[in-house]
Amino acid sequence: MQRPQDSELRVFHAQICQALADPTRILLLYHLADGPQTVGSLAESLGISQPTVSRHLKMLREQGMVMATRHGAAIECRLLDDRPIQALDILREVMHDNLTRRAGLVNALTDNSDIDAV
Repeated sequence: MQRPQDSELRVFHAQICQALADPTRILLLYHLADGPQTVGSLAESLGISQPTVSRHLKMLREQGMVMATRHGAAIECRLLDDRPIQALDILREVMHDNLTRRAGLVNALTDNSDIDAV
């Protein structure tokens, strides 16, 4: 039997995955893995507007991945935990393996097409 907290945990899990499912947020996390940065420097590095960076950082803060601290007029952000980066790195490995396997299938298909053409 399913417990109510199981449903809440799945929702929380999905929210974390959703935070990691955006290319801009992935870039922000990798930039912050190099150390704390201001919203302005992140916007400049990524070539996107500060409001866009702030919106993405808000979602990462809500999921407990990033912390923001005001220093005068600037807002400095930093990772709270390296594990999201580790998770993204594992997903990159999975993606690499999948692309390698697919490339092998394409090569096999191409090789078989040459045989069929004879």
